[in-house]
Amino acid sequence: MFFTATRKTAESEIGVRLDFGPRRLEAKKGLQTTLPFFNHMLEQLSWRGEFNLEVNVVLKEFLLYHVICEDVGITVGRAMHDAVEARRETGLRGYGFAFATIDEALARAVLSFEGRASLHFTVAPGVLLPPQTEKMNSEDLQTFLEGFVQGAACTLHLDLLKGENGHHIWEALFRAFGEALRYALEPQAQRRGMTAGVAGPVELKVERGRGTGES
Repeated sequence: MFFTATRKTAESEIGVRLDFGPRRLEAKKGLQTTLPFFNHMLEQLSWRGEFNLEVNVVLKEFLLYHVICEDVGITVGRAMHDAVEARRETGLRGYGFAFATIDEALARAVLSFEGRASLHFTVAPGVLLPPQTEKMNSEDLQTFLEGFVQGAACTLHLDLLKGENGHHIWEALFRAFGEALRYALEPQAQRRGMTAGVAGPVELKVERGRGTGES
């Protein structure tokens, strides 16, 4: 089963394909964000999440890292939201948590799909998140995460617990994020039609009409 999402703005056009078929090692060739290190991080996310991810970015004007990370985050999040809703029909866990490491870096991720967008990204006392890693600013990392939770309508807590090397720090964070996603997407038939919280499914009704102008 696969899901696609496209986001077009005056600045960029983002295309995403999220595929839950057999894991394909060559799938990383479909990660074309124009930012090599960002491609590598998305590969970590999909590998640990056990899904194939393809991302294509077309910029309308300038190479702006902020725009790329935000728009990719929103679009990947939207595709994930659709995947969660589809799996809700047969039942899925809906929440996930994980620790992940690479060498000295250690990260923790906790997420829940309850229809609310909320990001909480923290760095443990005494740990330094380098301002820039592989030509990407640490702000780019948070920008992607903020975009994802908006698109996916999920709550995400991502905590950097240890780390010294910038590359390892980013990779540990994306690994933990992917592991938590994998856990959240696991099927659970007894939770059919439910969200991760006890509130169960949430229905919102919006009515539109034209007023008469009378008070």
